[in-house]
Amino acid sequence: MAVLIWSVAKSLQGKLQVSEESMLTGSKRKIWMVYLLAVAAMLQLTACGSSKTYGDVKFITIPPGAQVVNLKDDTNLGMTPVQVTWEGKDGKPEYVTVELTKKGYKNDITSFWVNTRHETREAAAAEPQPVTVELQKRK
Repeated sequence: MAVLIWSVAKSLQGKLQVSEESMLTGSKRKIWMVYLLAVAAMLQLTACGSSKTYGDVKFITIPPGAQVVNLKDDTNLGMTPVQVTWEGKDGKPEYVTVELTKKGYKNDITSFWVNTRHETREAAAAEPQPVTVELQKRK
């Protein structure tokens, strides 16, 4: 982005033909002002860009001891009861699908929205969303 701004400033400098020294100084000043304004705008946009937010889920199964697997990337999230933190952007909710497995019980696939409204992991961990699933025994 800075290279693009610099090339625009250089092309403007080439088009401005000035014969007097005082006017040349004014032209350089204008080019630098355009450059600085562009950099300031870029920094402002970066500061207003997406920020990381967090949400926490506490998985509970009846009975406890089920493996929790995130089906998005097949990551093993742990054994219930387990608390997991999700990272999001700008507080947007994250749609999650997990599979719960336990020997002697039917596998269960559950989907839900994780509310990623917290600014820190610690704040999210203090207010986990409960996801409770009752597993069915195999016959």
